[in-house]
Amino acid sequence: MKVAIVAVGKVKERALRAVLDDYLGRIRRYAKLEEVELEDLPAPKLAARLERRLGEGRVIALEVEGEPWSSERLAREVGECEVRAVPSLTFLIGGSYGLPPGVSRRADARFSLGRVTLPHRLARVVLAEQIYRAFTILRGEPYSH
Repeated sequence: MKVAIVAVGKVKERALRAVLDDYLGRIRRYAKLEEVELEDLPAPKLAARLERRLGEGRVIALEVEGEPWSSERLAREVGECEVRAVPSLTFLIGGSYGLPPGVSRRADARFSLGRVTLPHRLARVVLAEQIYRAFTILRGEPYSH
């Protein structure tokens, strides 16, 4: 299975980039991984670029108004994709104004990291850690304790 994190904006801060790269490397132990950084454009252009990245598998949009999932729930989602041989699991992170509504509607699920609003670059680090945690939960590895 391929995991893709498609995000608006770049992670420029060295410290955040280092943490993000660490978790992305850990995820690569379990799945092919693609990280895509898109320029923050006006909604119609951004929507077109995001839609080209949706792939043939499951799409999960990170949304402030999405459903708050536990780490175990995210692990079940990832595990279900593995069991069903879903070709790709794509996570979408919008910019400062979120995701274009049409792209959000096309997602299979809307997931929230919590009721707080996070900068997109910090949300990406938290998401990467949670994806890694999901894989360790599925395999019964000690990281998740």
